[in-house]
Amino acid sequence: MEQSEVLKRVIGILTEAGEMQRQAEEDTGSGDLDAGGSMVTTLLNETMPHIAIPADASVEEMAVLVGREVGGAVEQLVGAFTLAFIALAQIHDSGQQDVSSTDVLQDLALRAEELSSDDEGPEGSEGSS
Repeated sequence: MEQSEVLKRVIGILTEAGEMQRQAEEDTGSGDLDAGGSMVTTLLNETMPHIAIPADASVEEMAVLVGREVGGAVEQLVGAFTLAFIALAQIHDSGQQDVSSTDVLQDLALRAEELSSDDEGPEGSEGSS
C-alpha cells in the first residue's frame, strides 16, 4: 500500500475516533463503539504482509524474516500516525482557535491526495523524453 493511502486511512481512523468522542460527549448513544476497532483491524490486515515461513526455519530465522517483512509496514503506519499527530499538535500549540482538528485532518488528507497524484506523475501519461 502506498504511503499516501496509508496516511489517508489513518486520517479516516482519527476522524472517526473524533466523531465517536463528540457523540459520546453529547451522549447521543448513536455511535458504533466498535467502528474504530474494525477500521484499525482492516487497516492492519491490508498493510501487513503475508509471510510464508519455511517449516524448517529456526526461531532466529523466523524472527529475522518476520522483522524484515513486517518492519516496512509498521514504519508506514507509525509514520502516518506521527505525521497526523504533528499536524494536530502544531495547530494546538500555536493556539489557533479558529482551526478545528477536523480542519487539520481534512487539509492533511488533501495534501496526501496531492502526494499520491504527484507519485503517479505526468510520465505515466506523457511517456519519457
